Amino acid sequence: MTEQPGRTTEQTAALPERSRIVQEHVRAAGLAAQVRELPDSARTAVEAAAALGCEVGAIGSSLLFLADGEPLLVMTSGRHRVDLGLLTEAVDAKSVAMAPAATVREVTGQAIGGVAPVGHPAPVRTVIDAALRDYDVVWTAGGTPHTVMPLSFAELVALTGGEVVVVAED
Repeated sequence: MTEQPGRTTEQTAALPERSRIVQEHVRAAGLAAQVRELPDSARTAVEAAAALGCEVGAIGSSLLFLADGEPLLVMTSGRHRVDLGLLTEAVDAKSVAMAPAATVREVTGQAIGGVAPVGHPAPVRTVIDAALRDYDVVWTAGGTPHTVMPLSFAELVALTGGEVVVVAED
């Protein structure tokens, strides 16, 4: 395991396994973002924002949908509820529906409330809410409901290879 700036090997090793996998993906992408463990759950955007002292809109919530039966990870601003009509049109699908919890775990290897933008068993098509551009720092889950990581909007796009789309009207 390589040493990370500002984080000792022991600190990285202390992260939950899922978060270590996410951290490895971030490092492999050449980014300096560090997964952080919080003392309390950050399972919802509201909980995460409260724990981090930021606006709820700066939370990049990871939601897994099925677009024409294929997994689609939507990184949406915590200030939004995804508009299925807009999303369906944006991804050029016939139908889009929220994935069941078992599918989320199977596709991402992570639990609902802790799904990171990366670190999944296989790449997942990803779209990113254009509203996340409004924030200097976007906080995403780090692989568990107790871990988070800060990214710039550009880093989130680069890390995921995601397509930027409008998922809700403001």
